[in-house]
Amino acid sequence: MAAVKLTTDNFDQEVLQAEQPVLVDFYADWCGPCKMMAPVVEEVANEAAGVKVCKINIDENMEIAQRYGVMSIPTFIAFKNGEISGKQIGAIPKSALLDLVK
Repeated sequence: MAAVKLTTDNFDQEVLQAEQPVLVDFYADWCGPCKMMAPVVEEVANEAAGVKVCKINIDENMEIAQRYGVMSIPTFIAFKNGEISGKQIGAIPKSALLDLVK
């Protein structure tokens, strides 16, 4: 399943109210490491059973980035039952992304 594109309008419904664990990729189009991680994030979206993978552009949705204290990108935040269960900053291996949402 492809990553879900998040906005301020659908963030709460897609992430905080989700029944399964959610991995959110906070990124920007101009960010080199974000571009490098994009195919890895899509692989996780397609391979991780029972996990919803979402992406949110911080330039278009600054208030969500501020709400979660995102200061550097890419930032990956895992949510379970509407609560933060893990956070990683920067380009990381696919295995670390998968570990984040376990």
